[in-house]
Amino acid sequence: MVKQQENSMSLKSKIIRSCIVFGAIALFLTLIYFILVWTGVWENINSVEKIRQLILSLGFWGRLTFVLLQFLQVTFIPIPSTITTLAGVLVYGPLQSAFLSLSGILLGSVLAFWLGRHFGRKLVVFMVGQETCEKWRKFLTNAKYSFVIMMLLPIFPDDILCLVAGLTDMSWAFFVITNLISRPSGILITCYLGSGDIIPFHGWGLGIWAVLAVLTAVLIYLSFKYQKQIEAFMQKKFKTKNKES
Repeated sequence: MVKQQENSMSLKSKIIRSCIVFGAIALFLTLIYFILVWTGVWENINSVEKIRQLILSLGFWGRLTFVLLQFLQVTFIPIPSTITTLAGVLVYGPLQSAFLSLSGILLGSVLAFWLGRHFGRKLVVFMVGQETCEKWRKFLTNAKYSFVIMMLLPIFPDDILCLVAGLTDMSWAFFVITNLISRPSGILITCYLGSGDIIPFHGWGLGIWAVLAVLTAVLIYLSFKYQKQIEAFMQKKFKTKNKES
């Protein structure tokens, strides 16, 4: 009888704790949304040009806003990092934009991992859906070292992977080192190609851009067509001893 009462109290405390956690997260997300709407940011973050105008309009605070946008897009704002990064390139140039982007994205990645690690599966399912959560949790559990390659390839959802990685036995050191290796390369490529400094958007550069566009389209098509085979290969190649399902 006593044991049943203890189990009942334990269950109630878990339910209360879960409600408090989800309530706090919901309140935080709602607060962010209303701040973005109140400041007019929400209406100005759906295109490169609008983000560029927003950053320019804020003057000195534009840099902080840019870093904040890169930070939030990893976990809370559903916009591609390419859009925000290219907007930064138009304002600050490739090098400064790369540094600011890296700062925000790395902080956002660490937050995503911490959320998964601290709040657990319920929060991750709430944010990305049960099917997506379970798919990548099992993937990273059975093939932890594939995380390095997956963070480098554009066909994998790197922001979601950072969140789900917190549910696995992946160490903080491994997570941070992987991000320090993988994030800068993609950001630098986006910044310098998007700036037109390496390949201009006129003259001889137009021919190269046309070839790159075709190659990119083909690679994206093949990547998505054979994504399951790629995932199966990576799971087999990077299979770990931990076979938790």
